[in-house]
Amino acid sequence: MSMTIKIYDTMTRSLREFVPLEEGKVKMYVCGPTVYNYIHVGNGRSAVAFDTIRRYLEYRGYDVTYISNFTDVDDKIIKGAAAEAMTTKDFSDKHIAAFMEDTAALGIKPATKNPRVIDYMDEIIAFVVDLVEKGFAYESEGDVYFRVEKSVDYAKLANKTLDDLVLGASGRTDEETARKENPVDFALWKSAKAGEVSWESPWGAGRPGWHIECSVMATEILGDTIDIHGGGADLEFPHHTNEIAQSEAKTGHKFVNYWMHNGFVNVDNEKMSKSLGNFITVHDALKTVDGQVLRFFLATQQYRKPINFTEKAIHDAQTNLKYLKNTYEQPFTGQVNADELTDFVTKFTDAMDEDFNTANGITVIFEMAKWINSGNYDETVKAALTKMLEVFGIVFKEEVLDADIERLIEERQAARANRDFATADRIRDELAAQGIKLLDTKDGVRWTRD
Repeated sequence: MSMTIKIYDTMTRSLREFVPLEEGKVKMYVCGPTVYNYIHVGNGRSAVAFDTIRRYLEYRGYDVTYISNFTDVDDKIIKGAAAEAMTTKDFSDKHIAAFMEDTAALGIKPATKNPRVIDYMDEIIAFVVDLVEKGFAYESEGDVYFRVEKSVDYAKLANKTLDDLVLGASGRTDEETARKENPVDFALWKSAKAGEVSWESPWGAGRPGWHIECSVMATEILGDTIDIHGGGADLEFPHHTNEIAQSEAKTGHKFVNYWMHNGFVNVDNEKMSKSLGNFITVHDALKTVDGQVLRFFLATQQYRKPINFTEKAIHDAQTNLKYLKNTYEQPFTGQVNADELTDFVTKFTDAMDEDFNTANGITVIFEMAKWINSGNYDETVKAALTKMLEVFGIVFKEEVLDADIERLIEERQAARANRDFATADRIRDELAAQGIKLLDTKDGVRWTRD
């Protein structure tokens, strides 16, 4: 069995052995949603991917502090709240509640903490003041910008160079660019427009830029350096790039040891986007797809690869999950070879240790299910299977056959023993009408529920 987990680190573009800052503990920060709408399936994929990674780290014995924020100060929130004649807080609260409901349906464990931007305003202002005092930031007409040219290896995470970015921005002539020393500098603080929600600061009334929020919440809760920072691949630039620049400028320490980014969701082989009209919210998907089926579909693809959302893929996930459920509910058999069970557990760990390869991990579980269904099932096997399935967020509630069904199965067994096959067949048909299918094996009768 491999002893170490390897993580594909976006910063180095390589597989690296995972060594936490503190033995046995993991500090993990994952960018959460901007709460102005229901989350779409792409957001859901990110939430499921990092929940699965968290669960596997816990499976391997780590104590994980898992932080995922809510961005509740944003242009879209201000606009949405105004359209619904609500305060920005009430508008955000509504969508946070919807997020909690949708992610619970996907079997996502609650975060250790879900910090909200509005609760960290004093810390954000203090962070920006510090950057200004250190010469990394400057005020211009009530806005505060970060001096990108002072950042070491700026945009390395996204495999870009500062020269490329400056060249790309050189033709900009908009009003905001005119206020900047350099067109690639980014906003840490924005002066408030009339009627907007705002907070008092040394630069006048305003609100934070998007990037500063995550830096402040991550470092306030987890410290100057954290083990893992995750999010969608679309956040590599500029969001995570800017988080690194401002965090390391303020603290003088490395911000993140392992950067992890999940792949996109495609719908029928096209990237999901509002402009293409193939934008699906988790809320709407859950109206027709069981939450555990949607979770299974999202969790069983390796997190860095794009995932293709199709009707067939969902149907396949449903079929596969049902097979595992029926396997899980089988009655116990006789002797089980402990070495064979250990082999499955080892193969599962080896697969998952290689950058959380859930596609290979679930393949091992299906091999194990086939072995179980050929007559290898007892309490130790069930306990091992339960723990593996929990990594994928799959928890099967125990099905209990009611007394009438148990009686019918016993009557059928008696009829078969007496060679009364007409009665045995009648009882089989009667059970089939109730969704109970029987399978006669060398170890006795096994059943599945439709």
